[in-house]
Amino acid sequence: MPRRYVITFGCPDRIGIVATIASFLAEVGGTIVEAAYHTDQDTGWFFTRQEVAADSLPFDADELRSRFAAAVAGLDGTWQVLDTGVRRRVVIMVSKEGHCLYDILGRVASGELEVDVAAVIANHPDLATITEAHGIPFHHIPFPAEGKEAAFAEVAKLVAETDPHAIVLARFMQILPAHLCSEWAGRALNIHHSFLPSFVGAKPYHQAHRRGVKLIGATCHYVTAELDAGPIIDQDVIRVGHGDSIPDMVRKGRDIEKVVLARGLRWHLENRILVHGNKTVVF
Repeated sequence: MPRRYVITFGCPDRIGIVATIASFLAEVGGTIVEAAYHTDQDTGWFFTRQEVAADSLPFDADELRSRFAAAVAGLDGTWQVLDTGVRRRVVIMVSKEGHCLYDILGRVASGELEVDVAAVIANHPDLATITEAHGIPFHHIPFPAEGKEAAFAEVAKLVAETDPHAIVLARFMQILPAHLCSEWAGRALNIHHSFLPSFVGAKPYHQAHRRGVKLIGATCHYVTAELDAGPIIDQDVIRVGHGDSIPDMVRKGRDIEKVVLARGLRWHLENRILVHGNKTVVF
């Protein structure tokens, strides 16, 4: 893809927001190659995402940020400018189940997902071989029943060293402490093997089987201190029947989990997700 600057912006809705941004970009010579807008009628909040051809501007991303900040200073908004020429980094956290990790590594290796996996962190050693086969550092950090604070401190240190754009909980199966949820807010993505808000917590397929549901699903969401209740990025479902056992549901659910997590991660890395409260706008 040609290099682009991606601008995301949100503010209280009012007349003239689009004109302000469009006029600014026209004045600096920016060519808009993609644009999307949304106003949330419930909150009265306006959102936009704009992609600008980088070679249409006579200055770099830092100068764009400085000038854009001045242009929208009176709108009381929040914004970001992403330079697609800067390679994105992720850290993946796993446990024993590898289907989501295999899928992400395969997409990265094939060039479908353009991102550097800086490290894989696991509380079990099972997925070391596949990780190292892709030339990615693997860090095994045991999580004893007593002493998880020290384990999470080691995890936090490793994440800080790589300063990733995303921390992906690819079936990590450990609950992040509140201080890490806060520190990683807007960067930590989780895949929950349930169509939230149904069947939160552990063993959702067992819960779904007992309930006799006809659809099971998966949810990619940002991590917050409230378990499985963070802003939802993407969801999908698959049909199940009365004859499906729990292992059948697990097998079918894994296919959905992989796709939903990959989509959510891609949208996050492309700055397509704007968070407002506990909801998201996905452009």
